[in-house]
Amino acid sequence: MNLNATLFAQFVVFFILAGFTMKFVWPPLMKALDERTKKIADGLAAADRGKADLAAAEKRVQAELATARDEGQKRIGEAEKRAQMIIDDAKKTASEEAARIVINAKADADQQVTKAREGLRNEVATLAVKGAEQILKREVNAAAHADLLNQLKTEL
Repeated sequence: MNLNATLFAQFVVFFILAGFTMKFVWPPLMKALDERTKKIADGLAAADRGKADLAAAEKRVQAELATARDEGQKRIGEAEKRAQMIIDDAKKTASEEAARIVINAKADADQQVTKAREGLRNEVATLAVKGAEQILKREVNAAAHADLLNQLKTEL
């Protein structure tokens, strides 16, 4: 029986060791394994959330870029319209200024023509008096014949 007693003793020690392991060693090991599993699962979930956040951020960035691009095109269009308006206004102002300059130049030319005519009339009257003086060989009094000279000026 010695063999049976030894076998029985080993069996009892095995069950005691198995009971001790199940009571004191197994729960901390299972707890550590569960915590490790939870950490891995949390890490994988965080990675999935990170991927989803990255995808959402990329979508937002693309949307912002499209909005910025559209807004930039809109501003360029507005700037081109504004530039065209400025050019049109400048052309209009230049045309008005040119017309005003032409009108002023015509008025100045008319005044100069009038002055020149008056000067020429006076010179022609003087020359006519001198010519008449030479023809008559005597002096014609300009003051005495002012009416005659004024009539001569108007005729010229």
